Amino acid sequence: MFSLFKKKTTIETESYDPQKVKPVLKCSICNGEQVAGFLDLHTKAFEEVMFVRDHNDLAEFKRRYGIIEEIDKIY
Repeated sequence: MFSLFKKKTTIETESYDPQKVKPVLKCSICNGEQVAGFLDLHTKAFEEVMFVRDHNDLAEFKRRYGIIEEIDKIY
């Protein structure tokens, strides 16, 4: 019959300004947690976007923002 929820068929990508921010993984030395986000190039402030548990989460972050290159890690 009718579905209450519709499946997304389009891939939505969000944008960021590479002149102002840089995509990075913030990693914990103690427990190995990783958080994907953006580092402001001027203020060095980190903006969290999502928690990364495995390779699939990292691939989703890269797909969402259209990131092709390798992401740097900060500690």
